[in-house]
Amino acid sequence: MRQLAGQRGDWQSQGACLHADPDVFFPVSDAGASATQIRTARAICAGCPVRSRCIDYALEHREIQGIWGGTTDDERKKLRRALARAGGSTRAATAAA
Repeated sequence: MRQLAGQRGDWQSQGACLHADPDVFFPVSDAGASATQIRTARAICAGCPVRSRCIDYALEHREIQGIWGGTTDDERKKLRRALARAGGSTRAATAAA
C-alpha cells in the first residue's frame, strides 16, 4: 500500500499503487460501487512488481482492511487458515494465491 519508503519497508516504494488513489484500496463493502473499486485495485496489483511482498506483509501483520497484493480481507483470512493448517510460511501461502 501507499507508504513512504522506509516507513514499513522499502518494497512499498516500488508498489504499483504508489501513485494511485488510496481510496481505491479501501472499499466499504464487496458490492455495488465497491465491487468496481475492488476490480480497479486488483488490476493495479496484478502488474505490481512487489505484489507477493505486499501479501506477505498483510498476512504477517494481520491487516484486516483494504486490498493488499490484490487480496481482500476474506481472501487473506483463508490464506491465514491454510497457513495454520499447513504450518508453512507466509511465502507458501502467497504462492497459492
